[in-house]
Amino acid sequence: MRTLLAQHHVRDVPDFPKPGILFKDITPVLQNPEALREVVAVLSEAARDHQADVIVGIESRGFVFGVPVAIELSLPFAMARKQGKLPAETLREEYTLEYGTNTVEMHTDALQPGQRAFIVDDLLATGGTAAATGRLVERLGGVVAGFGFLIELEFLEGRAALSQYQAVSLLRY
Repeated sequence: MRTLLAQHHVRDVPDFPKPGILFKDITPVLQNPEALREVVAVLSEAARDHQADVIVGIESRGFVFGVPVAIELSLPFAMARKQGKLPAETLREEYTLEYGTNTVEMHTDALQPGQRAFIVDDLLATGGTAAATGRLVERLGGVVAGFGFLIELEFLEGRAALSQYQAVSLLRY
């Protein structure tokens, strides 16, 4: 894969949010219109290649990239949010974290049966949130067309949680 402009705009922040963590900060990507345009273009191409009918963004940075992809492809956008953040009727999916669980929700009318959903987020780490979102799409009658991430932290092996799906990541660490 060619070197992406966005790669030069991901900032390493040591010891955030706690000592020993090297945080990959995407803020500089968002501050550079050319880098942001490039990320949207590559994710849009991936969604098109996966024959997406709808773009699903995972809260919250998945919204940042997913909405412009949906606009670029003239597709609807659906939100996967943390529990209690959506106002209408929802389905929820619980997933395991290192210490405990978390929950992601989508509106019950977010997808039409059979729609091919391309799920977007900024980062693939352990894959728990992404896999839970994929299960929600399927419970809503949709088909997971694939996943698109700006960054993949390969050492956390999140792709294993998505092994039944296709996933694209622009930058791998």
